[in-house]
Amino acid sequence: MKKVLIPTKLDKFAADLLTQKGFTVVLDDVTPIEDLIKANPDTEVMIVRSEKVTPEIIDALPELRLVVRAGAGYNTIDTKYARRKNIDVMNTPGANANAVAEEAIAMVLAGCRHVIQGDLTTREGKWEKKKFLGTEITGKTLGVIGLGNIGRLLVKRLGGFEMRVLGYDPMISPSYAEQLGIELTDVDTIFKEADIVSLHVPEVAETKGMVNAARLKLMKTGAVLVNCARAGIVNEDDLRAAKAEKKIIFCNDVYPKDEAGPKTVTDIADIMLPHLGANTKEANFTAARMAAEQTIAYYEQGITNCVVNKEIPDGLDAKYQKLAYVLSGLAFNALGKTPERIETSFYGELKQYAKWMMAPITAGITREFDPALDAADAKSFLSSRGIDYVDRETDESKNYGNSMTVDVSTIGTHGRASVRGTIAENNLMISRLGDYDKLYLEPTGYHLFTEYKDEPGVIGKIAGVLGENHINIIDIRAPQDLKNNRSLAVVKTNVNVPDAVIARIRDLVKPINIFKYNYFEA
Repeated sequence: MKKVLIPTKLDKFAADLLTQKGFTVVLDDVTPIEDLIKANPDTEVMIVRSEKVTPEIIDALPELRLVVRAGAGYNTIDTKYARRKNIDVMNTPGANANAVAEEAIAMVLAGCRHVIQGDLTTREGKWEKKKFLGTEITGKTLGVIGLGNIGRLLVKRLGGFEMRVLGYDPMISPSYAEQLGIELTDVDTIFKEADIVSLHVPEVAETKGMVNAARLKLMKTGAVLVNCARAGIVNEDDLRAAKAEKKIIFCNDVYPKDEAGPKTVTDIADIMLPHLGANTKEANFTAARMAAEQTIAYYEQGITNCVVNKEIPDGLDAKYQKLAYVLSGLAFNALGKTPERIETSFYGELKQYAKWMMAPITAGITREFDPALDAADAKSFLSSRGIDYVDRETDESKNYGNSMTVDVSTIGTHGRASVRGTIAENNLMISRLGDYDKLYLEPTGYHLFTEYKDEPGVIGKIAGVLGENHINIIDIRAPQDLKNNRSLAVVKTNVNVPDAVIARIRDLVKPINIFKYNYFEA
């Protein structure tokens, strides 16, 4: 019998269901995890919540083959080390989404109506009714940054309050947002116009410190800021300075570390909770059920949909997955907006590996999606954003060899960007961008793309602006589209070209399109 160790407080439904299916289950949330591991060295499956699964723990369990995170985030599990030990790691995406959405609503209402302080002072025998003049949320403007499972559920649950809803998510198409009753806009507009701003984005390079002095300055006096996402998204010092002036109501449930002890936001948080977002009976039950069902399906049917640290299949060079990621990202940047449709073509031997390309293609257009997930996860993710994905039939008579094409497009405005690439001499190679064939561009480092109506002197103007700003040119490609009387200047630079410099080039050469793409292999 396969042994499952559950060293966490998880609804016993998981243990019962696994036991019925013939697993031996040890469910113990009291004994320290180190002692449990010593007592159960024959463990094949671990189901955890926020417990850390380190290389030391993995090495102490020689029979371990599967780790299941009963929840979405798996940053506490060393997935790379697990992969090296041939251990699959799963999560249960969406299990906690409703619980977090409801917590955000609870904090908004408590903050606007002074529920916590009102309760405390009344228990003390005081009667401070005049002091706690509240604010109603009905008819106000809600701003949601991040429209994944939690963000969309938050909007749905608040529907009865007849609110205007602003949203930001680069992966939500305008048509799908309209169906949800959300006005898509940028982050700054949300901070400027919303009475309530709720954060639901992962903490990555682009989002770290995104709530800063400039954006806090835009907020309305007395506005509510809710953070149930990650602590690093909010610059605490900037909030501390803005709170005194703007009287911002700050509701917080996340910290750098989930542990007892002083918290740095104590002086600025109107409501502080000990990371209770997923801490409901229902979420615990759902996560337990999903963890058990996924474990059973993994062993009985070989289903690995939720494995987050997958290996590539035999016969596929991992560089092709990197190529898929690059092509997608380049096409997305060329389009300049959220696509409503992604179309792919795989030639030669790559056709049989098409499903293994879907995840990196999805990751290429958003940091929110983990490329280690599989095609089913990617399809579900794109569908939840209103984005269609089509893998086209290919004509092998074109003799493109082992190459692939990624097209991204919008339906309403008929915008489209198309990129084809391959592997040449063991290097990633962009062979076509739009109508510019035989580009033969290696996508490494910093690149600036400028498409313009063909005329002399344009490349000189671009080079002049770059030179004025002390930016060195490493390489230039200048293909022409004679049929449409257009040219493309692809300039590789030694540094990332600042937006201000791009704006200067735009003013000077009046391009048809201008964008940049930067790629550095991890």
